[in-house]
Amino acid sequence: MRFTMLAGKIHRATVTESNLDYEGSITMDTDLLEAARIPLFAQVQVYNITNGERFETYTMPGERGSGEVVVNGAAAHKASKGDLIIVACYVQVKSKDADSHRPTLVYVDGKNTITHIKYN
Repeated sequence: MRFTMLAGKIHRATVTESNLDYEGSITMDTDLLEAARIPLFAQVQVYNITNGERFETYTMPGERGSGEVVVNGAAAHKASKGDLIIVACYVQVKSKDADSHRPTLVYVDGKNTITHIKYN
């Protein structure tokens, strides 16, 4: 048996732009993705704290150190510049490893600068 478990998340990131005309995805500062151990082009769940919307997309590399969090394509209807979001990536874990699995939690400030990282 396998369980779907949280691998990493970026908590309370601020959307810096939404771009309806782009094909799709969420473009994020590469430093944020790496800190949360979220691979490029990985499927992620996005939870909009501001308006309650939830959607699924994939990650795209943003400029390192920029703090950018850009919601692209149709998802731009679900998040606007200034919204607070949580970006979560999940992993399949064998049942025998579930008790020892620990996610990486990345916390950011209003400029999407990492304030601390928690390895549970």
